[in-house]
Amino acid sequence: MERTAWLSHPAGSTTHRLPNGPSSDGLATRVSHSGPENRPTQPDIPLYSRMDYGNRVGFWRMLEVLNKHKIRACCCLNLELLDHFPEIRDAMIAADWDYMAHGLYNSRPIYDYTEEQERAYWQDFVTHLKEMTGKRLKGRLGGGAGYTVRTDDLMAEAGCFYHTSWIIDDQPWPINVRGGQKFIYVPYTGQTNDAGMLAWNREADYFLQMIKDQFDTLYREGAENGRVMCLSLHPHNIGRPNAAKHLDEALRYILGHNGVWNTTADDIAEYYIAHCYDQVSSWIAERKARR
Repeated sequence: MERTAWLSHPAGSTTHRLPNGPSSDGLATRVSHSGPENRPTQPDIPLYSRMDYGNRVGFWRMLEVLNKHKIRACCCLNLELLDHFPEIRDAMIAADWDYMAHGLYNSRPIYDYTEEQERAYWQDFVTHLKEMTGKRLKGRLGGGAGYTVRTDDLMAEAGCFYHTSWIIDDQPWPINVRGGQKFIYVPYTGQTNDAGMLAWNREADYFLQMIKDQFDTLYREGAENGRVMCLSLHPHNIGRPNAAKHLDEALRYILGHNGVWNTTADDIAEYYIAHCYDQVSSWIAERKARR
């Protein structure tokens, strides 16, 4: 496959790293109320309690590790958390985190929304996030919130300019929206994602090795043509007593390499649009013209 060097580096950087989370994940950390989409009227108490452990305990253990390494995360935010858990909200604000949309609650998808309902949803999300955190909403990770065929168009209309919902590449990529705004995909991950520790019955030391292996490859490839590495972290997983120390070791390993840009999905999206978007869009147009 032809591979054009379309992701230049910030000064002195050899590879892009995104903790989360989601980030791309920055760090795509999901702090959430959660419930099963397929049976929303039947509470799943074991699942709810596991998620609540993340809000009560795991978040703080994870935050301690991130702050130790001076990592500013990008939270995949279920918006109502800001009202339900003001202590977590204040801690994220104090750490200067960024935020991407992940729904109102993780159990209330937007699949059946009309265009006007979804437009109001995005306007409400933008307004409420600004009021509660002082930050502008710039992107999203779909997750439990779901999608419609208009989601990217309406996000762009609301002033957003990226999503991380498609795990399609190790670099950002332009996405066409009907209004013609500059809109892109920012890499997320299904590999260096701590949700897999439970889904695959793996423990945190295995996750640590996956992070190192993923980083080694992307760091080597990113020496001349930048790559994004996302760490997707969930407080109810990585914040467990047996797991947090492995996150500490993973971050120490990554940040021990020269030229790593430790940043957020918001910052990667802004950098790419400013420095790479036009070049890549021209390359795509030229390829289409040759067909």
